[in-house]
Amino acid sequence: MNSEEKNQRKIRSFVLRKGRLTKGQQRAMELHFPRLGLEFKKELYDFKAIFEREAPVVLEIGFGMGKSFAEQARDQRDHDFIGIEVHNPGVGACLVLAEEYELENIRVINHDAVEVIEHCIPDHSLDRIQIFFPDPWHKKRHHKRRIVQTEFCQKLHKKLKPGGVLHLATDWENYAEHMLEVLQPMPEFKNLSETDDYVPRPESRPLTKFEVRGQNLGHGVWDLMFSAK
Repeated sequence: MNSEEKNQRKIRSFVLRKGRLTKGQQRAMELHFPRLGLEFKKELYDFKAIFEREAPVVLEIGFGMGKSFAEQARDQRDHDFIGIEVHNPGVGACLVLAEEYELENIRVINHDAVEVIEHCIPDHSLDRIQIFFPDPWHKKRHHKRRIVQTEFCQKLHKKLKPGGVLHLATDWENYAEHMLEVLQPMPEFKNLSETDDYVPRPESRPLTKFEVRGQNLGHGVWDLMFSAK
């Protein structure tokens, strides 16, 4: 690798914005992150030891402000949830909800998802991976920044158990088409759609206020679910 290649910036699927935490978010971080947070280290997590039980494990990449993520953990207490989010206020907001919902079945990671997947998640350990409403990078020249790419999906496949599900959702039709174009040809996955494209929103994905507002304005939302072969 020459010096020019070494100096090229790594393409990221997100813009790192630290942001300011509210007093409530800061309090939740100080009070709950030591127990419900996972530090990034280049070593594999042991989910059974972390949650002190054996249960299906769901990984969500980019949970935003954490409302949908926390609601899933509240409604599926027989599952364990790992959430990755790079933005501090989102992690803090999620921990506020964890306290409100009295959640013990979540852990949050404040780090780049690509590095967490690569270094921390054991192979064939996940029952479900979720990526809901990722940044669409809607300008064509930015499409390379979209997180749903063949190489990344190959890495995700390695982390899923056989029969485990990759669940994607977006409110950008162009991105939905892109997701389908990436996943459909991959021999590692099987499309769970009866029409070989999209699936109706499953009950496991909560309907957000943003989504309801969009539907009222006639905006669409596309869900894709693929099982690991």
